[in-house]
Amino acid sequence: MKSSFALYQALIAINVPDDKATAVIDALESDMQNQLATKADLADIKAELAQLELKLTIRMGVMLSAAVGILLAAMKFMH
Repeated sequence: MKSSFALYQALIAINVPDDKATAVIDALESDMQNQLATKADLADIKAELAQLELKLTIRMGVMLSAAVGILLAAMKFMH
């Protein structure tokens, strides 16, 4: 990686021992591979959010229909 080499050179420039600089680079690369989201991860999350949005819209529609039905039934019984 270009950024890894640049970081390695920066660490060497401030007199960090070679083995310590290499350890920092290895730790950084390991964390980047294990903890950062990839584009594929973000696409999966976007798809899941779209499904949840659809479910929420359907539930809200059902609740609104039920509320209107209850309101109409209550109005009919009052008259």
